[in-house]
Amino acid sequence: MISAAAKRLGSLLADSGRSLSVAESCTGGLVAGAITSIPGSSRYFRGGVVAYHNSVKTSLLHVPPDLIAGHGAVSREVALAMAEGVLSRFRADLAIAVTGVAGPGGGSRGKPVGTVWVAVVARGGVRHAHRFRFHGGREAVRREAVRASVDGAIAVLQAEPREGG
Repeated sequence: MISAAAKRLGSLLADSGRSLSVAESCTGGLVAGAITSIPGSSRYFRGGVVAYHNSVKTSLLHVPPDLIAGHGAVSREVALAMAEGVLSRFRADLAIAVTGVAGPGGGSRGKPVGTVWVAVVARGGVRHAHRFRFHGGREAVRREAVRASVDGAIAVLQAEPREGG
């Protein structure tokens, strides 16, 4: 369940004293909504950007236009750049970015509906990006993208060594 995963993510962030920011495209704010549905999330959640249009990705998140032109908005490269941009903009310790094709239209042979890239970047150089292919309608794709985003952030936090330990 998303709320259980969001609670787990919140606990990990709060316990470590770390902060989180998000950059979203196809999820349109649902990742931030899942995180902020948890009471006390203001202790660790800095904020987010819904960068639905490419011009927002470039202007607010500083994604290079040639990256979008060369790889497409739904790509590993753009997801990582979005995460790095929101990490910097909000001065957070950890950032999640999600970009994809939720449907029902907009897909292509190389990037069919349900293709979603989730990136998680941590201050200090940790950079992960994973491509998913979700099935179902628009809301199912968006819901699964939120789940993958939260789970990805949890995995990064659990894999990092604790300070002083």
